[in-house]
Amino acid sequence: MSIYFNTDKRLENVAQKAEDICAEAFARIDHTARCNSEKVLKAFIENKVGELHLKGTTGYGYGDAGRDKLDEVTAQILGAEDALVRANFVNGTHAISTALFGILRPGDLMLSLTGRPYDTLNDVIFAEKGGSLTEFGVKYDQIDLTPDGRVNYGLIHERARGCKVAYIQRSRGYSLRPSITVSEIGEMIDALKRVNPGAVVIVDNCYGELVERVEPCDVGADLIVGSLIKNLGGGIAPTGGYIAGKKDLVEMCAYRLTTVGTGKEVGCTLDVNRSLFMGLFYAPETVKNAVRTATFASAFFNLLGFDAYPYFNEYRTDIITAVKLGSPEALIAFCEGIQAGSPVDSFVTPEPWDMPGYDDKVIMAAGAFTMGASIELSADAPLRDPFAVWLQGGITYNTGRTGIILAAQRMLDKGILSLDDQ
Repeated sequence: MSIYFNTDKRLENVAQKAEDICAEAFARIDHTARCNSEKVLKAFIENKVGELHLKGTTGYGYGDAGRDKLDEVTAQILGAEDALVRANFVNGTHAISTALFGILRPGDLMLSLTGRPYDTLNDVIFAEKGGSLTEFGVKYDQIDLTPDGRVNYGLIHERARGCKVAYIQRSRGYSLRPSITVSEIGEMIDALKRVNPGAVVIVDNCYGELVERVEPCDVGADLIVGSLIKNLGGGIAPTGGYIAGKKDLVEMCAYRLTTVGTGKEVGCTLDVNRSLFMGLFYAPETVKNAVRTATFASAFFNLLGFDAYPYFNEYRTDIITAVKLGSPEALIAFCEGIQAGSPVDSFVTPEPWDMPGYDDKVIMAAGAFTMGASIELSADAPLRDPFAVWLQGGITYNTGRTGIILAAQRMLDKGILSLDDQ
């Protein structure tokens, strides 16, 4: 029983049961983190990171040794030829947009192999004004997943011949379909390249970095893209994102981020180099805590009678657990509990709102040291059927565990959750 929080003893008993049944999964997670920590350390050592690289620059940023060294270290960790790691990526969607606009040209076809992309990419691809891909003459098509949320490999053979970019979203987004493992990404790339070897495979790698021992570039992805206020920032990076992959393609993306001709050679880093290096170094341990938290949450809410995805002992490829709560009242109460268990802004109450980039009202609980940092414990969801919540983060496992119990406690206090069977 908690000695600092007034939580129901029955919830504490369920939490202990959840941890007991997660023991084997926790051991796998710890082993992966150990391997990835060694991989990260080796990259720092082999690339000779020095104190000088922790300093920043101003103005144009010509000759920023720290910026260039961070690109090299990140590329090695991700199995890529080169990387573009920048604090001026405002979020993961910005980095993905930069990659798409960097590679695609008018008349080219973008083919999503994993169905409709995440909500925030809708305007990037489809908006009728503002400079979307379709407004610039880029064509779009998608291969829907099977009814059980799996990749439709047969349709890849049939429909991938003419595409310039094949797009893969690794994480589930706001859906209950399974996230795509790195092994499955490799199978998709093999199927694609057999019929269209010149296609550029771009993977939205958000929420997936360092969850497995390999990354999408290790299995043939041409470009992978993500945010630094998720996994790779280790809970320390204050902002930013990255694009990594084939050297010539990364340069094309850099031309889009800055200007044609200057690319990666410009862009000052001010005072963020130290934070980005530290975040990258801490990332395997931080990701471990987030995956442990997600695994515990799955087991805990499953024991309370809710469907949780993925199941606690399933193989994981990202830090997200989706919990199907069934009603807007349960969804709001859950997020209120997560917010109440946060180190920052615990005293505020999250409410659904019209968030830019989303079609439905969205509720977000995120009392984080970095605004919007979903590597810290957070929960969010659009208010739409089936009223599931997507939980991620937990830079420390123990505080993440407490936050999850407090989410259940808030549901209990509001009469939404029953413990009669516990």
